Amino acid sequence: MKVFSDVCILIWKNDIPLPSRAPISAKLVANMLSVAGADHIITMDLHASQIQGFFDIPVDNLYAEPAVLKWIRENISEWRNCTIVSPDAGGAKSGGIFSKVTSIADRLNVDFALIHKERKKANEVDRMVLVGDVKDRVAILVDDMADTCGTICHAADKLLSAGATRVYAILTHGIFSGPAISRINNACFEAVVVTNTIPQEDKMKHCSKIQVIDISMILAEAIRRTHNGESVSYLFSHVPL
Repeated sequence: MKVFSDVCILIWKNDIPLPSRAPISAKLVANMLSVAGADHIITMDLHASQIQGFFDIPVDNLYAEPAVLKWIRENISEWRNCTIVSPDAGGAKSGGIFSKVTSIADRLNVDFALIHKERKKANEVDRMVLVGDVKDRVAILVDDMADTCGTICHAADKLLSAGATRVYAILTHGIFSGPAISRINNACFEAVVVTNTIPQEDKMKHCSKIQVIDISMILAEAIRRTHNGESVSYLFSHVPL
């Protein structure tokens, strides 16, 4: 009998050791899941891909990109006149977000842009610089997660002031802690779209801008394929029916 664990979002931001040599919490969770008996891990859009190396058992990291592309084509009528935007050039430099943004832009055959942000301290952005053109275009911010939403809300203002006609945010993991909901309600978003890796029913009661992409069928199909010894690579570019 195979024991699977669907780990969509836990503490995967904590992959870098602190200066004080504090333990890497993601590695701790990896060890706990292995000890608990899991023999295969399925994740969705890991914040840092190197986390897969923390496990001593097989890990399949799936991507929300196919579901995101489907949502854009079905829900944004002007998607052919859009620009895909990375809200964090630091994330772009790391490869993960940049790769995701450019991949979505390529598959939609549209332009992409990025925003360089300078932080004074964690979760606080001092200054933003837009690199790319969004004038008279729909701007779609794409990121793997949003916590307090300070960055994406500042980015939305920046895009609107740069001439964007409408602004959307599409995020894999909507953590929405602290002032996040208030910030989204007061921001200029047409919609903030997240997957259901984290339940959003309660947040949606307090914010009409939040919309959810259901990725349960992707996870279910990944489990079926893995259980039957089939490749999951099909799911990297397709949404199962």
